Amino acid sequence: MIQSLTAILFCQLLGEIGVNALGIPIPGPVLGMVIMFAYLMMRGGVSKPLGEVSDTLLRHLSLLFVPAGVGIVLHFDLLREDWLPIGLGLVISTLLTIVVSAAIMRRLTRKGETT
Repeated sequence: MIQSLTAILFCQLLGEIGVNALGIPIPGPVLGMVIMFAYLMMRGGVSKPLGEVSDTLLRHLSLLFVPAGVGIVLHFDLLREDWLPIGLGLVISTLLTIVVSAAIMRRLTRKGETT
């Protein structure tokens, strides 16, 4: 269990180091997930201990949103001042994500029908 948790945290650390070293504009944990995914693809799958640790983390995922909620409450005055651009950004990015996802899905299903 400790080894699996260490592997997850090590991938996150590698992601943070990679982002800082390369100046990539993505969060370090996202790059860490890509590294972990590549490792698991090369390995051929998820080991049982790693699966158990990740399932435990996912079961308690709601606890990870507590700091974000505290940040919102802490900076509520800033949110009140800039509610319009924040709201527009959220709505536009959500709609754009739906449109792009639908376009990709449509294209992929069309490719599947021709082959």
